[in-house]
Amino acid sequence: MAFDYNIFWTTEAENNLESILRNLSSTLTQHETEDFRNNLSKQLILIQQNPYLFPITQNNSRLRKAVLSKQIVVFYEVTGQIIYLINLFNNQ
Repeated sequence: MAFDYNIFWTTEAENNLESILRNLSSTLTQHETEDFRNNLSKQLILIQQNPYLFPITQNNSRLRKAVLSKQIVVFYEVTGQIIYLINLFNNQ
């Protein structure tokens, strides 16, 4: 399936993901860590299919907030046909 939007990971988002995965792999089983990866992939596909699905944040009208779990929130910005993943926020 082709998408009209491309996802671009900022350095901060990449670093956040690496940190989250390190944390998960040290506290959870490999299966649970893989479940997180799968859930993130599904969330990113939803964002790519319909980038305006998730609400605008209260603090910054350019950013949208997609809650992945109780602990993880994905912040992203839509500019033209590009979706910029700004931050994967871990509130633990």
